[in-house]
Amino acid sequence: MAIIVNCDAKGKQRMQAIEINKLTKNYGRVRGIADLSLQVEEGAFFGFIGPNGAGKSTTIRTLLGFIRPSAGSATVFGRDIVRESEEIRALTGYLPSEAQFHHGMKVRDILKLSAALRGADCHAEASLLCERLQLDVTRKAEDLSFGNRKKVAIVCALQHKPKLLILDEPTSGLDPLMQHAFFEIIRERHAEGATVFLSSHILSEIEHNCTKAAIIREGTVIAHDAVSALAGKKARRVTLRGDVRAALQEELQTLSGVRDFHGFSPSAEKEHASDSIHFLFDGKTAELLQMLAASGVQDVTIAEPDLEEIFMHYYE
Repeated sequence: MAIIVNCDAKGKQRMQAIEINKLTKNYGRVRGIADLSLQVEEGAFFGFIGPNGAGKSTTIRTLLGFIRPSAGSATVFGRDIVRESEEIRALTGYLPSEAQFHHGMKVRDILKLSAALRGADCHAEASLLCERLQLDVTRKAEDLSFGNRKKVAIVCALQHKPKLLILDEPTSGLDPLMQHAFFEIIRERHAEGATVFLSSHILSEIEHNCTKAAIIREGTVIAHDAVSALAGKKARRVTLRGDVRAALQEELQTLSGVRDFHGFSPSAEKEHASDSIHFLFDGKTAELLQMLAASGVQDVTIAEPDLEEIFMHYYE
């Protein structure tokens, strides 16, 4: 079996935690993922970005052996996802986007069962996690809100201290305080050496926590890089406020480097002015400023774009 390794800055070898090669899953005539290729290095805090229906959950379920691929291959820590799926799941803490539990079972019983299925004694760690997430272990499954069911699923995924965390839309249903507590725990696990694979359509979660990320669209990865690179190191968000005449707006759109322009429609009256327009710009700043110098613009703001703007650029 071939295992791909890289070296960090100190020369220490690092395995690819996840290695995907042209992975495809078809549901009859419906395509889940197509020729998806991706690498996630061991120890990474990796973001998997895409809207609902893009193929994120299909990718995860295929990696964990819950569904079989139609074509392609993948490994997790060098183990084949088809032949060695049980070994992979033993190394993994999986948090699904939605969780359901057997009625009649109390939270403490659910956690004990989850630990027993792994052949582990997780009582001490489970108690700490429940305390931090303010989870009442005496409540029955049928009495839990969606948010509390998510907390139970979090403890089940983390209590055995897995080597790999696969988190699928992890914060849905959690209030802001619990979201903060959750990511505090995940960052601690990452600092201890766990690899984190965070699937989300909430871009701020990716931007604030991940160092690398991939964007998936219609079952295919369309971008894969460091988060800072995806956000565009050269691109800047430009906002103009004041008397921004239509003629200037039309002229700006002809300038090299202007994209994702939002402002006055050129089809309207030429005399019409907008109070505010904004766009992404990766051209020559001197040319932009020269164009604005003779205009009626009162205020110019140039700043780094956020990941959401870049994401929309890829999808549009």
